[in-house]
Amino acid sequence: MTQTPPHPATAPLVTELRAGRMGRREFLSRVTTLGLGATAAYALGGLTRPVRAQPAIARGGTLRIQQSVKPPKDPRSYDWSELANQTRGFLEYLVEYKGDGVFHGMLLDSWEVNADATGYVLRLRPGVRWNNGDPFTAQDVAYNITRWCDTTAPGNSMASRCTALIDPATGQARAGAIRVEDELTVSLTLSRPDIALIANMSDYPAAIVHQSYDGGDPFTHGIGTGPFRPVGMTVGERCILERHPDHDWWGTKVFGGPWLDRVEFIDLGTNPSTWLAAADDGFVDLLYETVGDFIDAMNAIGWTATHTETAATMVVRASQSADLVGTNPYRNAAVRRALALAVDNAICLELGYGGRGTVAANHHVSPIHPAYADIGPAPYDPALARSEIEAEGLLGFQHELVTLDDEWQRNTGDAVAAQLRDAGLRVARRIVPGATFWSNWRDYPFSGTQWNHRPLDVQVLSLAYRSGAVWNESGFSNAEFDALLDEANRLADPEARRAVMARLETILRDEGVIIQPFWRALYNHHNGQLVNAEKHPSNEIHLYRIGFRG
Repeated sequence: MTQTPPHPATAPLVTELRAGRMGRREFLSRVTTLGLGATAAYALGGLTRPVRAQPAIARGGTLRIQQSVKPPKDPRSYDWSELANQTRGFLEYLVEYKGDGVFHGMLLDSWEVNADATGYVLRLRPGVRWNNGDPFTAQDVAYNITRWCDTTAPGNSMASRCTALIDPATGQARAGAIRVEDELTVSLTLSRPDIALIANMSDYPAAIVHQSYDGGDPFTHGIGTGPFRPVGMTVGERCILERHPDHDWWGTKVFGGPWLDRVEFIDLGTNPSTWLAAADDGFVDLLYETVGDFIDAMNAIGWTATHTETAATMVVRASQSADLVGTNPYRNAAVRRALALAVDNAICLELGYGGRGTVAANHHVSPIHPAYADIGPAPYDPALARSEIEAEGLLGFQHELVTLDDEWQRNTGDAVAAQLRDAGLRVARRIVPGATFWSNWRDYPFSGTQWNHRPLDVQVLSLAYRSGAVWNESGFSNAEFDALLDEANRLADPEARRAVMARLETILRDEGVIIQPFWRALYNHHNGQLVNAEKHPSNEIHLYRIGFRG
């Protein structure tokens, strides 16, 4: 990867790190999004790069991964990490986010960002080819970014990540915003600063597709730059990839590997006891994720555990845009605030997630985010909650809280519902199977949804709470919030951004947009025979890195 000089915005980041106001991983995330390579980033922060003995990796073998197998669709509309893992073996990314917080180039060799984050230069890695033999060029990158900017494409969440490249009058990429300079260089001119653009290029809907891809099933289309090829998929059962026999993968010279001959994602449903039984019987080698009491159970059968602290979470939101019979009470901020007042987030952490995380404060900005502002804990007053609901004439209204039928989300939903009932509210519970929940997750009037870790505070706020964003499941729309979010996106200095973040956090809490009980530590387990299978903070499985011990 070509090294670029330090960006002017790195100086305040170093100050934040040395003052203890920013963690190691968050520092590395920020400076590498600005174009600094990993080695230089560690040196700039005075950090010691971890060195660990790398076990020998054997070539070959079939890796069997427990993971839900979801219906394929256009990558820019991916709304679950599992979808990306199913295609990650052949659809690669411009940038990859690593577990230590570093962003490093995959299909990009390097990038440069101007001082106010309105101009980006993307330099492609030379020598990359698609598995059909076509060269990978700047035209491919421009094609993909243009696709991401299409606001008319159903479910396209990348548009929310590319707003500074979009003409609001047309809902498409702005004329001149994306320019091919030569076969290996693309320049981007933004209408306003955006410090999160590189980070968003690593997020799972940003998989790079061939120019012949027409928006259908990427698994059937099959053209990618990665080392594997799709072989077969049965939704809800199994997804199979094999090492491509005729593709000279560019990454072998850079990373080594790929090590595996075949990968099988095996859907065992949402009951962790089934995963445990499959592991104990030797039916799988790796769990996508281990949750709750099953962490101890997996340890007990001798499997190897890995974990990482993250900004992953679950939010319980009342949809302000839901269609209900009669008046939607969730359009009333007083009602939403009262629901949040009735819930003690610490109880949810203990009952819902076994205490394996940290208590959150109902505003979806994590203490590990660079510009986190501590505005204090979420208020808890069930007596006041009841009186507020009564004042609105809604004490007899029955809320129906919907959650996915898996262990930790079901338990967290139960904990929230029990506390609402304790406050005197009427609450029914609906627990739905995965396929039903996943296809309707944005549409339930009152429900709980898991959200992935994202390295930067502005990323998740833009995806989940900006007016009209595809993933804005709460229906929240607030002009002041949107304007402040635009301001935050232009401030690379986290200390300057923190003041804006405090206002954003306060608006979310004052408006009662979400009940956000906790931040999750994430765990997985493998059979002890794997190398490079550690749990990723964003649930990514990088198949090119994983192999069996030699």
